[in-house]
Amino acid sequence: MKLVRAIREMREVRAPLDAPFGFVPTMGALHAGHLSLVRRARDLCPRVGASIFVNPAQFNDKRDLERYPRTLERDLEMLRGAGCEVVFAPEPSEIYPDGFSTSIDVGPVARPLEGAMRPGHFNGVAVVVTKLLNIVRPTHAVFGQKDAQQLAVIRRMVRDLDLPVEIVAGPTMREADGLAMSSRNALLTAEDRAAAPIVWQALSAVGDAYSRGERDAGLLRGLMSGVLSRERRALPEYVSVADPVTLVELEQIGPAGALVSLAVKFGAVRLIDNVVLGPR
Repeated sequence: MKLVRAIREMREVRAPLDAPFGFVPTMGALHAGHLSLVRRARDLCPRVGASIFVNPAQFNDKRDLERYPRTLERDLEMLRGAGCEVVFAPEPSEIYPDGFSTSIDVGPVARPLEGAMRPGHFNGVAVVVTKLLNIVRPTHAVFGQKDAQQLAVIRRMVRDLDLPVEIVAGPTMREADGLAMSSRNALLTAEDRAAAPIVWQALSAVGDAYSRGERDAGLLRGLMSGVLSRERRALPEYVSVADPVTLVELEQIGPAGALVSLAVKFGAVRLIDNVVLGPR
């Protein structure tokens, strides 16, 4: 496996790899969920690469950026074991040189939910993903379903800008108690980690109600809020039952199904999760 730091070198390494090439962008602090994305890429492509880049442009809180876990050597070992051929791990100055000023506004799909809670977040995501796709030029790029709005934003951007890549969703990986695997889980206190499965319990309650025939989105949002209220350490920021493509909040769930998502704070740590109801 080759570690690459510079854009020019990454392009030189990628150029002779003519076969379908899968790519998994990450911010490091890898876990089994990330490795599942690498396996998904390997299912689709004979050659696979990844990136490790903690993108400062998508953090609207400097303290959050500073405490984001960085475990490069461990990450590289994990990616080597997963079969990655090349890892692109640039410094911020390589991606954002002096004078960098371009931004990308993906439009309405980026504005609710995470976009409302973290102003400018998806502008930063859109820029760095566009740059990474342009630098690496994969045929397939795999992103986790756990970050459902990010996935929707990237799909819209790729479609609108006619970028020559197929965006593939990898399923959310969960701990035994249902908590979605996330690099941020390592920042939870022992007490908050014990409380955090309430997030999955709230989503599961909605899934069960949907399976029984409930289609009233307002009632389902209320159900999520009610489950979360059982845990005093859980501080919800939003609960959502939205159109899975546009992310517009629904009144009734129709044939297209719904994306059910939520964001919950436990102390200083903010967790997001989601389930898709109906057609995928």
